[in-house]
Amino acid sequence: MSDSAVHSRKSRKNQPEKVEEIPVEDVPVEELLPVSSHERPQLTRNHSRHSRHKNAKVKLDLKKKLYQSRRVTFILGTIIGLLATVVITAMLSDDIKGELDKLINFDSFNVFLDDWKGALPLSLQQMLDDSNSGAKNELHGSAESFSVGRRMTKKYNMTDKYNVVMVPGVISTGIESWGLSEDGDCPSSAHFRKRLWGSFYMLRTMVLDKACWLKHIKLDPITGLDPPGIKLRASLGFDAADFFMAGYWIWNKILQNLAVIGYGPNNMISAAYDWRLAYLDLEKRDGYFSKLKMQIETTYRLNGEKTYLVGHSMGSQVVIYFMKWVEAEGEFYGNGGKDWCNKYLAGFINISGSVLGAPKAIPALISGEMKDTVQLNQLAVYGLEKFFSKKERVDMLRTFGGVPSMIPKGGNVIWGDLAKSPDDPTNELQTDVSDVEISGYKNESFGPFIRYHASKSDASSITGITEEKKDFTMEESIGFLLEGSPDWFSNRIKEQYSFGIAKTKKELKANDQDHSKWSNPLEIELPNAPDMKIFCFYGVGNPTERAYTYKEDDTNSGLPFVIDTDSPNPVFFGDGDGTLSLMTHSMCHEWQKEGTRYNPANINVKVVEIKHEPDRFDIRGGARTAEHVDILGSAELNELILKVVSGNEHLINTTYVSELHDIVANLDI
Repeated sequence: MSDSAVHSRKSRKNQPEKVEEIPVEDVPVEELLPVSSHERPQLTRNHSRHSRHKNAKVKLDLKKKLYQSRRVTFILGTIIGLLATVVITAMLSDDIKGELDKLINFDSFNVFLDDWKGALPLSLQQMLDDSNSGAKNELHGSAESFSVGRRMTKKYNMTDKYNVVMVPGVISTGIESWGLSEDGDCPSSAHFRKRLWGSFYMLRTMVLDKACWLKHIKLDPITGLDPPGIKLRASLGFDAADFFMAGYWIWNKILQNLAVIGYGPNNMISAAYDWRLAYLDLEKRDGYFSKLKMQIETTYRLNGEKTYLVGHSMGSQVVIYFMKWVEAEGEFYGNGGKDWCNKYLAGFINISGSVLGAPKAIPALISGEMKDTVQLNQLAVYGLEKFFSKKERVDMLRTFGGVPSMIPKGGNVIWGDLAKSPDDPTNELQTDVSDVEISGYKNESFGPFIRYHASKSDASSITGITEEKKDFTMEESIGFLLEGSPDWFSNRIKEQYSFGIAKTKKELKANDQDHSKWSNPLEIELPNAPDMKIFCFYGVGNPTERAYTYKEDDTNSGLPFVIDTDSPNPVFFGDGDGTLSLMTHSMCHEWQKEGTRYNPANINVKVVEIKHEPDRFDIRGGARTAEHVDILGSAELNELILKVVSGNEHLINTTYVSELHDIVANLDI
């Protein structure tokens, strides 16, 4: 055989065998799937001939990848490490374990941390400081569900003693429709037994049919009661106020902890009410106070124990009103006599009560605004105005006869004059965790409650104020509100409420029969009940709106005045709980004074101020919050309530955090 033939045969032998490519559409789908992440089978006619060889190769690759996989290595390493830790720890002596604990203890690490944390941004430094202070100062443990009750039961062997009546605050109680009207474009029957306040159904109705929702929720401006064809009533039972809507608790934490120490429906009542109504209208329309009186008397007969009234926010004002109503004689009054409170009531727990009013009620009724709306960005403001304008908010709020009960009381004595106010700042707020900028806090007095600055030369044609700049005290601001409001609104306020100070005992006695004075503790005496006890628990150290800058409205909103968002200081902040100013709690300290005319029976009064120290990573503030609503979930507050109602009030010590006690001591009330 020639050399050329041999060479030709070798060449053909070394060349790859030619294959005919098969169209992809002719191949089964399973054969198109990859064998691995980087290999794909050749699509040839002799594929079946090599399938057995390839399957063996795939199995070999899978085995190889199994023990080479990083994930498997990590899992095995973790398991081995845990087993080794358990075995070695069990073999180590206690001394060695103690030394190891020291090496990984974060208290030791903090020594090193102090050397370099100055190089961190201020926000991170603050978070580290908060973390350290939380570790060093364990105040009251966890606020998780039932935890406070279980802790108190274990520590003090607490059980239920006194009956408990909880009175929720403004907007806390759900309101549902009972109307059956089919008339008009907005029939009530479609909303029968649905909550038009305090539920997701409320939000849905507001968004999809705002006009219908407003028609139902607003009260008749003339009567102050339900409009024709509308019938809304407060939800009843514990469901009325334990959650505002799913996921947002209000009284739920307190209910849970009371249940742990033995409370239930037989000795615990939720006295929900329609917070839209003026207080006497609650009795006239719903018989609210008569029902509350009978419930307290019934539980006394059944259990043989007196009742603690527990009020939050506006609920505390309702409690104070009730204690005067039940003693008064006359139609729509309680007719219980002067000894009723001493016989049936163990005491009154005032939780963040708005007993002397809330400054934010004034701008809400003048222009439908407050801090929360002012701090929105321009896009959010535009969206809010399109959906629910300031004018619509004002018109709705003014029909609610209960809202004006929170207009601040005490005039210039409590809230200051144009020169100064009792709570003008002398130092920083009692907090170092707030992210709110305190506008004008250092240099401005809170005495001028409304600062009006005209932004146009012809502003007087809109506002009726001829001065370019004019300041109003709290007293003048209330007059300003009444003068610029419809007659039906100002007349109802004058009929139902009063905001002054009774200077003599004679005035106080005369007010025993005047229901318009009963929501103002500066114009009434506490009950003739020397056996009662009063506890005031409230938050401090959370920046709270205290004064405002106004201008004429040039946006054709239909309102003459709006908060001046272009001002350097549209809202001035003082100390409080984020909603109520510190000064509204002045009455608790006045009741403590020896020989005060407001406490003739010398009822024992204890005050506990709770410093606002929220958990940055808890949307509701955590166990140490003192925010106006979130305080109801505070571990400290829940402990205090359990101590009182279980008969362990001797464990509570008066605690002052702010300067309010000293401020009130110097007030000429």
